[in-house]
Amino acid sequence: MPQPSPALRISTAAGRGTLLATVLASGMVFLDSTVVNVALPRLGSELHATVADLQWTVNGYMLMLAAFVLLGGSLGDRFGRRRIFLLGVIWFTAASVLCGLAQGTGWLIGARFLQGAGGALLTPGSLSVLQASFHPDDRGRAIGAWSGLSGVSTAIGPFIGGWLIDAFSWRWIFFLNLPLAVLVVLAALRWVPESRDEGASRARVEGDRRRRFDVAGALLGALALGGLTYALIDATGRGFGSPPVWGSALLGLVAGVAFVLLERHRGEAAMLPTELFDSRLFSVLNIFTVAVYAALGGFTFFFAVYLQNVLGWSALLTGVALLPWTLLMLVGSARAGALSARIGPRLPLAVGPVVAAAGLLLLRRVSPGASYWVDVLPGVLLFGAGLTLVVAPLTASVLAAAADRFAGVASGFNNAAARAGGLLAVAALPLLVGLSGGAYQQHGALTGAFRAAMLWCAGLLLAGALMALLLIHRPPREAPPSQPCQTLPVSTPPRER
Repeated sequence: MPQPSPALRISTAAGRGTLLATVLASGMVFLDSTVVNVALPRLGSELHATVADLQWTVNGYMLMLAAFVLLGGSLGDRFGRRRIFLLGVIWFTAASVLCGLAQGTGWLIGARFLQGAGGALLTPGSLSVLQASFHPDDRGRAIGAWSGLSGVSTAIGPFIGGWLIDAFSWRWIFFLNLPLAVLVVLAALRWVPESRDEGASRARVEGDRRRRFDVAGALLGALALGGLTYALIDATGRGFGSPPVWGSALLGLVAGVAFVLLERHRGEAAMLPTELFDSRLFSVLNIFTVAVYAALGGFTFFFAVYLQNVLGWSALLTGVALLPWTLLMLVGSARAGALSARIGPRLPLAVGPVVAAAGLLLLRRVSPGASYWVDVLPGVLLFGAGLTLVVAPLTASVLAAAADRFAGVASGFNNAAARAGGLLAVAALPLLVGLSGGAYQQHGALTGAFRAAMLWCAGLLLAGALMALLLIHRPPREAPPSQPCQTLPVSTPPRER
């Protein structure tokens, strides 16, 4: 059994190397998550994709990530965080190469599913490696640097992706991960120390039922999300009366009920302890998360396609158009978090969605011949400002609403809820606005669908604002303990990946 991990200092070569490995790995995931939407029109045209194919290109990845990210974190705790982190990097990169080599939509969608599974190993691993490896005095600086540098990759992702798509091919947004992964693996093998939860390791040897993996729960969660997603996407072409559609919807609902019953039965061994939902605030915050991130997912899916297929913009210009809101979040999230700590989360979580909804209502008026500076930028800035008010306060509030011993699983579930919101929006919105087949390549059909989709997304944001105004309040402050308590690090906010 390995010895406890050394306490790294950020000023040492090992500390900087560990930070480099985790930042580059997270950067791969964040980069892909922001540029795939920009690539949809180009890959759709080259591979003769339907709207459903584009939906699955986005949702195949998000489905696997949402369903298995909690399990991925548990695997690192049990078998070694560096080991699972490296496995995730290699898996994600191999799947990325398969995406880049795709010769048809079936191939691409299958590779995206595999990429999501790799991301479920990599994403929780990068942060847990920092948490477990650095000296407590340097841990906050390391996590802050990871958050900031990873945020930079999210911000520049659309710009780099747009340039690669225009200069070479959409395939290069996936091939770019190969040299990055080589650097990650070399840095991790050289500098990242191994660590694990020794209690979990002993439980594996001794067969402690309470510490076993909840694989059944993860599979039922994936079936629930997958069944509902398939039904929503397939209903566009087949109609709700089709046996595959209502059959998959029924499968998703049954799997969802079975998941809840299983988690309640497993108690402490559950992947998602139902005790978390004894907190009404925790439940409300996660419903709020689904609504806000559904609006974000719907917006990013439609906006990039609309700019390129209706306005005729290049992939690079589309990427530049998306840049301001990510920069706003990068610069302003910490300030929004500090504001929420002073005045409570209710006001930021109520005002932010209203501001973001106003941005979407401005953007739905964009038409051919529009000026970026006059017609597009104001809406993008409003949308970004609204999200900036939401993301950090939401993450901090979710953690504050859960008991300290559930901090990790609470953060992980909120991350999964954010992804599930985007997943369901991308599945449902084309059905709701009547976009199917190859209609996304027709100006008139796509224009009507885009404007209707922006209304739906704005409605989701306003529903979230109303929920925050009526149901979200600052958790009551506890009396100061007689003994000093350990401060838990706040995880980074869930991003659209």
